Amino acid sequence: MGKLYFRHGAMNSGKSTAMLQVAYNYEERGQKVLIVKPAVDTKGDGKVVSRLGMVRDVDFLILPAENLRKKLLQESKARGLKIDCLLIDEAQFLTRDQVDQAMEIAVIDGIPVLAYGIRTDFLTNGFPGSIRLLEIAHSLEELKTICRCGRKAMFNARLKNGEFVFDGDQVAIDGDEVTYESLCPSCYYQKLGKTT
Repeated sequence: MGKLYFRHGAMNSGKSTAMLQVAYNYEERGQKVLIVKPAVDTKGDGKVVSRLGMVRDVDFLILPAENLRKKLLQESKARGLKIDCLLIDEAQFLTRDQVDQAMEIAVIDGIPVLAYGIRTDFLTNGFPGSIRLLEIAHSLEELKTICRCGRKAMFNARLKNGEFVFDGDQVAIDGDEVTYESLCPSCYYQKLGKTT
């Protein structure tokens, strides 16, 4: 039986780098890995891009209405591959149903599934995919990063044109106007205008 793993951390905690290392480790041993990413994440143009400069094409994108398990079976059949591991980048953008399907891939199909993502949005609200992963994953692992003050960063603050903002849609992918910064709770509340 495979297991479903959720490796989470604030933005810039090295999730993509860690995932690409896992892919390398499997492939170095002659095993087959597929990397999937939710199509809603348009950053990287169908690629996994780490801050360290490593880049790799995803094997397929998954739309919100698609069944992850069926799509994986179609992709592995089309490629003539027996898949040894499924890696999911930006797992917070999965639907709750797709997380359940990831669990089915692990348990029923016996394929380890390693999902990488953030837990919460810029308002500290959980993403549906992340909430479901926290509820059912066999294993949870936090990848840590630090705030500008040196403390552990937990929150993902949104900046628009360089200014912190605390309203807007849950999903706003990086672009010319929107960026994100990982902050500790104290610095986050300071930017929010609350005292700690």
